[in-house]
Amino acid sequence: MARTDRCKKLCTCKEKPLDPEKPGGVERIDVDCRPSLLLNIALALQHVLVLSSLCALVVSALIQDVDKERIVAYVLFYSGIATLLQSWIGSRLPLIQAPSLDFLIPALVLLSAQSGTPLACRGQCIEGEEPVAPAHPLRELRGMTLVTGIVQFAVGLTGLSGFALGRCGPLVLAPVLCILGFSIYREAALLSSDHWGMAALAVILLVILSQYLHSFLRLTVFSVSRRLSVLLSVMVSWAVCAALVRWGHVHLTSVTQMLSTVRNATFIQSSNSPHSSDFVFPNDSVPWLGFPLPASALPLLSGKSIAAGVAGGLSASISSPAVYVMAARLLKAPVPPAHACNRGLCLDGMGSVIAGLMGAPLGLCSSVSNACVIGLSQSGSRSTVQLAGVLLLILGVSPQLAQMLCSVPLAIHGAVLSVTYALAVATGITYFQHADVDSGRNIFNIGFTMFMSLALPHWFRLHYSFIQTGVVSVDVLLQSLLTLPVFFVGVLAFLLEHTVSGTLSERGLARHDGTKKILSLADQQQGFSPSPDAMYNPPRPVMKVLELTGLRTVLFCACRSPTVEEVLVTVPEMSSLLPDKDARVGSG
Repeated sequence: MARTDRCKKLCTCKEKPLDPEKPGGVERIDVDCRPSLLLNIALALQHVLVLSSLCALVVSALIQDVDKERIVAYVLFYSGIATLLQSWIGSRLPLIQAPSLDFLIPALVLLSAQSGTPLACRGQCIEGEEPVAPAHPLRELRGMTLVTGIVQFAVGLTGLSGFALGRCGPLVLAPVLCILGFSIYREAALLSSDHWGMAALAVILLVILSQYLHSFLRLTVFSVSRRLSVLLSVMVSWAVCAALVRWGHVHLTSVTQMLSTVRNATFIQSSNSPHSSDFVFPNDSVPWLGFPLPASALPLLSGKSIAAGVAGGLSASISSPAVYVMAARLLKAPVPPAHACNRGLCLDGMGSVIAGLMGAPLGLCSSVSNACVIGLSQSGSRSTVQLAGVLLLILGVSPQLAQMLCSVPLAIHGAVLSVTYALAVATGITYFQHADVDSGRNIFNIGFTMFMSLALPHWFRLHYSFIQTGVVSVDVLLQSLLTLPVFFVGVLAFLLEHTVSGTLSERGLARHDGTKKILSLADQQQGFSPSPDAMYNPPRPVMKVLELTGLRTVLFCACRSPTVEEVLVTVPEMSSLLPDKDARVGSG
């Protein structure tokens, strides 16, 4: 009841009065709350800008055609569709769907396996021989995207995702979330290296707006600036950078020029990269209106694209449930139940399949950086994410607007990714408090899992010719899996947790006296209710469809909400990144 009352006050009063004992306190906007119209639009635009950072990294690394603006618009358009579906009938969490490293790394391996590249030649190409460009690179990427979506959908439909998540304790979730945050540090540093001054300016502004400014001034405008810290820091840094570029004091490069210096991306060449000013001031020749139409040619399902798609789908099936857990923890909401996790992954797969069939080169999964924005802004309204999905649809039908969005300098993108992904690492660290960190078993499991998940993928990236089975598709599959840190950490943490002996309390678990179920100590017991996870239930029309006899017994049985099930209501004890009254609730 207290949760509902707080939502009503936020919706009607726009801002709840600050706690006098905590001058820096800002009330959290929960999932079912609806902020005021202007604040909601600003928060949605903030999510769109964070998504553009991922889009700038992923799409620019793969596409160097004259149609890159059109491809960017495609990605934004189908991200909007997937976001709306995910928030409506998927996991129901306020998450943005976007391409990620789970798809970028297999795509790079797929392109590097083309004829004439080191991985395909295996050291037997004639010296001086020109690499042979792939005949249909975009079609193969779309084929990989289609297979990725099928794998995601299959994992969610069979219930494997929810089943595995229900058996992941703190010592599994903590390493996965930490590596999920660390997995992009190299790419974030690469983008920031375009101009460290601009990156430092964006980071400093973001830290001041989100952590310092509210502590000195208790006016409402400063609490709003904390909610919009990412938006304001990006806009100010972008304006400063645009002015310096116009006056000739700053010279920027493209992401393809920087990636061409990396050994694992030697296949990317950009002999006619745009001038640096094109990344700040959009090109007027790009059309304002261009509705994403179905691609004229079907995706190319070669052995290599299928192998890369399987690798990307398996990695996304690990990272997406981890993002669900992280978002719920930042929202102080109950841990997502199995049916919500399965539905969410099914919707991830459907979004990837639609994107691949319609012309996008990469699949979609829940965005880590957008989930971390919830912690920075303390605003996790579902309506905000749905409005962001609508904005993505509008950007998707206008290549000019899409290019304008992605013209944010790469250094600022790197700063945004650095700060947001850092919150994923911090959220993972909070899970260690629930286990016995002095246990020798846990010390070994944590250290071995996290070190190997960073070291081995880096080694395999540097020695891409190490895997030579004689079958290119098998090489692509193994090379993709072995260079994905999230896949490594998920498999290692789960295996060690369930094979190395240890007591329940040592592992951060406890057996409930009434139900005899093994529960995570990260979730505090509060009571039982027939429907404690109502926020994860889909709308009533969707529930009625899932209740049909055929679907209930054959299809989507893992995605259906239980009618009456004794489930524990949980209150995560993680302290909010922004202090509020709920943070003082007892931790025992």
